[in-house]
Amino acid sequence: MKPQTFELVRYTDISGVSGTGIVAEGCVFTDGSVALRWHGPNPSTAIWPDLDSILAVHGHCGATVVRWIDVSEMEPVPGTDLLPGEVAHILATGRHTHHRPPAVATA
Repeated sequence: MKPQTFELVRYTDISGVSGTGIVAEGCVFTDGSVALRWHGPNPSTAIWPDLDSILAVHGHCGATVVRWIDVSEMEPVPGTDLLPGEVAHILATGRHTHHRPPAVATA
């Protein structure tokens, strides 16, 4: 398994601080810990024990979601090839929730 990169996408800015759209980028390491880099006029970097902890604090009840970047290395969900690109991207295995993506087998 390799580290997996992601973006935090905020659809509604409940706090009025971060704005909407891609508000941060991060990486989930093989042990589950996460490095997160916030965008904006005062960017910062934080290390978290896991993705669940980040979303418990910054998820705003579903207003912020994880969008996995390493799509090509993860297994697609059958049937998503018929959906528009962005929807298929979000619905791909491990991308519609905040849970870590599945391990990728190596030869």
